[in-house]
Amino acid sequence: MMTKEPNSLNAAGTGISNTKLRDSSSKIIFGDPILCSQFLRGYTGIPLLKDVQPEDIENITERYVHMFVEERNSDTVNRVRLKNIEMPFFLVSLIEHKSKVDYNVVMQILRYMVFIWEDYEKEQERLHPGISKTKDFKYPPILPIVYYDGVDNWTASVQLRERVHLNELLREYIPDFKCILVQLNDYSNEQLLAKQDELSLIMVVNKLHEAADFVQLGQSLNEENINEITAKTPEYLLSVIVCIVEILLAKLNVPSEEVESLTGLIKERNMGELFANFKAYDVQAARAEARTAGREEGLAEGLAEGLEEGRAEGREEGRAEEREESIRKTVCILKDLNITKDIVVEKVMEQYELTEETANKKINLYW
Repeated sequence: MMTKEPNSLNAAGTGISNTKLRDSSSKIIFGDPILCSQFLRGYTGIPLLKDVQPEDIENITERYVHMFVEERNSDTVNRVRLKNIEMPFFLVSLIEHKSKVDYNVVMQILRYMVFIWEDYEKEQERLHPGISKTKDFKYPPILPIVYYDGVDNWTASVQLRERVHLNELLREYIPDFKCILVQLNDYSNEQLLAKQDELSLIMVVNKLHEAADFVQLGQSLNEENINEITAKTPEYLLSVIVCIVEILLAKLNVPSEEVESLTGLIKERNMGELFANFKAYDVQAARAEARTAGREEGLAEGLAEGLEEGRAEGREEGRAEEREESIRKTVCILKDLNITKDIVVEKVMEQYELTEETANKKINLYW
């Protein structure tokens, strides 16, 4: 049975509550049957998965959520049904978005795998008492994946044996497996977009870290090709893309009215224009240019000191208003992602360098 399409991001049942926004968006992505099937077909290199469809995927993360610590709250567990194979095929996707590489990630995945196998055994024992002790009983295969979109290259081992001392001398006695590493930096924008699916667009967006990246991307993309990708995208998936882009634009301090204008292009299935026109919304550059022009004008015209002070005060008030609007937008986005107030306070304190008291006042004002 195909997973129901969520009517909204919160309705998707993602249960997002961790402090890493990029992790949160990935929980949405890999918990969605359409996007997850695109990922399995396009990025794992597993022949058994080349024809997997959304209706073949069942998200069962909630069943195992208690085994994830907060910093791993982006992990997803999907049951993938393979055609012509009766045994269920489990996919464990571990989403790693830390700024520093996690060198113990392969051991963490081992714990997850053992827990899933134990849960499967208990389930089968309830249905068929004593079956796990029979000769023909077997456990479902688990495909461990590390998806990494950090800025620095992944340098940690994805082989369990390499985390154990004397692994060569005692190789025969050490349990071992290898994770599939999917590193976003290994793919160019052209390689991603050649797949012509929604996931490729989201992965391209996840590669953007600052306004200059956005501008550079807009100069290299074919607007019509981008629009073709979203021409038949379900409305709820457009909402997912909108949410992810909104988070990025808020981080870049783009004013809320301009965010609405840009994301409106996504809703109109005209995402190519968003990338092509972003240069006009390079807010920081525009502000710097305006300040420079103001100084030059002041020098040229020899403005009186009182008038100059008034202009300075006006500019300061304008910057304060823009900052306040950015805080409001950030709070609203995090609230829509179902992130708790305590964590929102932490994020606002960190991003805007506010005291805890001031941050709490802002959250209470805009919640």
